[in-house]
Amino acid sequence: MTVMENDHAQVKVPPPALMLLFILAAFGLDHLIPLPIAGAWLIWMGVILVGGGLFLAFLAVYRLHAAGTTIEPHGTVTALVTDGPYHISRNPIYLAYVWITVGFPMALGTLWGLVMAPLLILSLNYFVIRYEEEYLGKKFGGGYDAYKLKVRRWL
Repeated sequence: MTVMENDHAQVKVPPPALMLLFILAAFGLDHLIPLPIAGAWLIWMGVILVGGGLFLAFLAVYRLHAAGTTIEPHGTVTALVTDGPYHISRNPIYLAYVWITVGFPMALGTLWGLVMAPLLILSLNYFVIRYEEEYLGKKFGGGYDAYKLKVRRWL
């Protein structure tokens, strides 16, 4: 492990703020241009997505905590976590954010979360993930490179 000055990712926007922004945008757009749900099963699908997203985020945070490293994007990472949900996605918390962004509006009767999800993914990639990946590559070198080859960024 290399000791670096400013030992943290240079993330530009807090990831939870991005999720909240796109959820609020979904409801704001629904107020202007309604995009209602057709069928109660879609409302239940929204509930399942929110529940699944919360569960996935909990598991991911638990693994970071168990490894003794930070969840904070501006914090110093002390361990490369590759097990648990990090075995199937390099960004399970952000994947959970996408599920919640789709599911929460859907559970409340609008499909605008589906429209917002790709924009959230692009924003997370641009403002957060690319900086985290650069940081982790510098911090963990070949170990992180090998992990990137085995586990996809999203799914």
